[in-house]
Amino acid sequence: MTQASVLAIILAAGKGTRMKSALPKVLHRLAGAPMLAHVLRSVAAAGIGRACVVVGPDMDKVGAAARAIDPKLDVFVQPEQLGTADALKAARAAFEGSDGAVLVLYGDTPLLRTETLKAVLGELEAGADVVVIGFEAEDPTGYGRLLFDDHGQLAGIREEKDASPAERALTLCNSGILAFRASKTLGRLLSKIGNDNAKGEFYLTDAVALARNEGLHARVVLSNAEEVLGVNSRAELATAEALMQRRLRAAVMANGATLVAPDTVFLSHDTEVGRDVLIEPNVVIGPGVTIDNGVTIRAFCHIEAAKIGPGATVGPFARLRPGAALAKDAHVGNFVEIKQAEIAEGAKVNHLTYIGDASVGARANVGAGTITCNYDGFAKHRTEIGAGAFIGSNSSLVAPVKIGDGAYIGSGSVITKDVPADALALTRTPQEEKAGWAAKVRARRARDKSK
Repeated sequence: MTQASVLAIILAAGKGTRMKSALPKVLHRLAGAPMLAHVLRSVAAAGIGRACVVVGPDMDKVGAAARAIDPKLDVFVQPEQLGTADALKAARAAFEGSDGAVLVLYGDTPLLRTETLKAVLGELEAGADVVVIGFEAEDPTGYGRLLFDDHGQLAGIREEKDASPAERALTLCNSGILAFRASKTLGRLLSKIGNDNAKGEFYLTDAVALARNEGLHARVVLSNAEEVLGVNSRAELATAEALMQRRLRAAVMANGATLVAPDTVFLSHDTEVGRDVLIEPNVVIGPGVTIDNGVTIRAFCHIEAAKIGPGATVGPFARLRPGAALAKDAHVGNFVEIKQAEIAEGAKVNHLTYIGDASVGARANVGAGTITCNYDGFAKHRTEIGAGAFIGSNSSLVAPVKIGDGAYIGSGSVITKDVPADALALTRTPQEEKAGWAAKVRARRARDKSK
């Protein structure tokens, strides 16, 4: 058996009624990606060659999300919710006529580690016909229990509603994840599974006892309760998010970054963080962010789909929106928003500024309160600020416009035309003073108030 020959079937037909959402359960996001995406990525990381997804009727969004990750992936529909074995029957076309192993996973179990999947495949390689992932539960209520014979061999799985009081006292539980060394074995066992149980459903878990009756070998790979947590409610989604964030933070710190207050930093599944990065408290990092070595991200920043070059400084209270790209040693300071813009090496945009659809040249300085006026009500336009340019505070750059290298823009200017290199541009009216004006106004108002 090679891992490339293994088929992973992800069951994702559950309606998720406890989520109380119009969005299919497996598409709810964890660390910025749908739960289903986490499962599919674990499958790919384990080297498993093929995957398919089983969905319910009218769940086209789930199939589309799965194919967005793997365009070759097959999607099957389970017409009725008749149990996990019935769901597998809907995917017969994926494993019939094949001799490869089959791994059955769930789209709402997003925390399963690649290492555990590899351990399951290792047991199949070692000769097990059926492998179950089990875990010890402090409170086993609601879970199926793993049953063993007098020789300590896995003999079956009993769903809680069908379990005896003695079986319910057991704490070694079934995660629901099973694997079969041969697809022919799976097909044969499926044909023998009935629905004579408390729920009248076709339980895939019955395959373990049926396999034992045929003299096949069933084994258990132990996991932990956190890893096989199934998400069925908003509260469980929040629990899974907390666990995922803990993993991501640990990985970032192990790679050489400092998180001053780890529990207040939120990362995404694909966040890339280099060494000697300092991230202060209360930072939110959305999908698509790359942070190079030596970067400092100060408190209360929000960053998504952005690239931050080595030695750059961001924040506090900065927002980097999609398309923001900061080069080496760039500075983006407090209450600054950058969108679809490149900030070149050593450039500074430090205070109360919006830079959108723009480029800022190397070592340019953008003063406080500057905005690029990129939208005319119909279309977006681009602003180009040259290397070494100086943009005075409270300036408005009305795009499309180009500020040449080394040019100066006087504070408070509204720039509507291109400015040549090394030129000074300003649009202020001349300053005028009226001596004694303020004293006269105060006296007049005092008289009016006394009447």
